[in-house]
Amino acid sequence: MRKILLFLCLLPVCLGSYAQGRLPKITLKDIEGRTIQTDTLSNNGKPFMIAFFATWCKPCNRELKTIDELYDEWRQETGVRIIAVAVDEGQNINKVKPLVDQNGWRYDVLLDPNSELRQALNIQMIPYTILFDGQGNIVYKHNGYTDGAEIELYEKIKAVGSR
Repeated sequence: MRKILLFLCLLPVCLGSYAQGRLPKITLKDIEGRTIQTDTLSNNGKPFMIAFFATWCKPCNRELKTIDELYDEWRQETGVRIIAVAVDEGQNINKVKPLVDQNGWRYDVLLDPNSELRQALNIQMIPYTILFDGQGNIVYKHNGYTDGAEIELYEKIKAVGSR
C-alpha cells in the first residue's frame, strides 16, 4: 500500500515536467564523472538533441556512428548540439566510455544507469531520439533507427534551427 501511495504522489511530479514538453530535473553523470542536472541542458538558444542508447544495442550504435560522420556539417549549418545518454546498467556501464573513445564520438555523453531520465520521459525502447528547440521545448521524438533515418532527423533539425 505504501509503494502505491508513493507512486501516486511521485507520478504528478514526473508527468508535470514531461507534460510541459521540457526535461525533468534529474541528476546524471557524464563519462568523466561530472554531475549534470538534466533540466539545465541547453544550447545557447540553438536546437539540441538527446539520443538514448546502450552499448549492446546495435541500431543505437549505427545511429550514433552515422550521425557522428555528419556532426561537423550539422553543427556548422544549424548549430545543433548532440547529447547521447547511455541507459546501460550494472557492469555494462563500464563499457560506455571505451565505446565512445573507440568510435571517437564527439558528443556529450551522459550516464543514466538507473533509467531515471528514460522512465521520466516514458521511453520504452531504444534507440530513442528527442529534438529540442532553442528554448528547451520538445519538438520531435523518434523511436528506432533504420539506415537513412538521419536524413529525416536532419530536416527536422534544420526546420527547428530556422525558427
